[in-house]
Amino acid sequence: MNVDLHCHSTASDGALAPALVVARAHEQGVRMLALTDHDTLDGLAEARNAAERLDMRLISGIELSCTWGGATIHVLGYGFDESAPALLSSIAQLRDGRWLRAEEISRRLALKGMPGALEGARAIQQALGDSGNAPARPHFADFLVRAGYVKDRAEAFRKWLGSGKLGDVKQHWPTLEQAVGTLRTAGAWVSLAHPWQYDFTRGKRRKLIGDYIAAGGHAIEVVNGLQPAEQVGGLAILAREFGLLASAGSDFHAPGSWSELGVYRPLPEDLPPLWCRFDHAQPHAAV
Repeated sequence: MNVDLHCHSTASDGALAPALVVARAHEQGVRMLALTDHDTLDGLAEARNAAERLDMRLISGIELSCTWGGATIHVLGYGFDESAPALLSSIAQLRDGRWLRAEEISRRLALKGMPGALEGARAIQQALGDSGNAPARPHFADFLVRAGYVKDRAEAFRKWLGSGKLGDVKQHWPTLEQAVGTLRTAGAWVSLAHPWQYDFTRGKRRKLIGDYIAAGGHAIEVVNGLQPAEQVGGLAILAREFGLLASAGSDFHAPGSWSELGVYRPLPEDLPPLWCRFDHAQPHAAV
């Protein structure tokens, strides 16, 4: 079975509508898919209908933003109750925060002589498929390209939107403990997304994983797309040492980008895959 537990649609910062993500995954041979849009469940109904028509298994998924050690961290939740009050409340707060962040990005860009960014980014987002969520930094990057302020997305992030730049607006995310707790309360299996992407020392990464386990996390994403093999090896060592389940996914956002649905480095064979637990209740689930 080809599995992909990490991908995005136009419900957040992806380029394809949920149904098109499912169709593309099916063409790539994926038979178990989790749509994990950022801080929203908006794409799940459309994705589920498309998966049923193709006889694919769709796992309810989400990628929640949170903070730990002064950095933004992402945790993935799977197989949860989509009507759980705590989860819906958290998502509503995150949605409001994302709109405030988008407005602040636009204000800052206008002060640098680039007006109309929010409207422009929103128009780009709506042309892809309107979810009602705030435009994300990739949408702002595309606006800057179309308006002629930069030559491509890479330059937009390097000059204006990347980490530490003017458009890198911090917002009040929940803590790691709160995000994991929200997912656990909804009955989710929880995985720490792409642990190697955070700019941490080896010791700080180990501390993150320790705190994540203490919060109730089940797994870490050992494989994220075609990340370097040495990173997969390093995360596999941590999964073994801490006794964690292992997750894997493409982190697909758009055709022709750095990732493709169903394409990622092999998961080491000795690691227990998270997806083999989806038919079982999570351990110590909240009731």
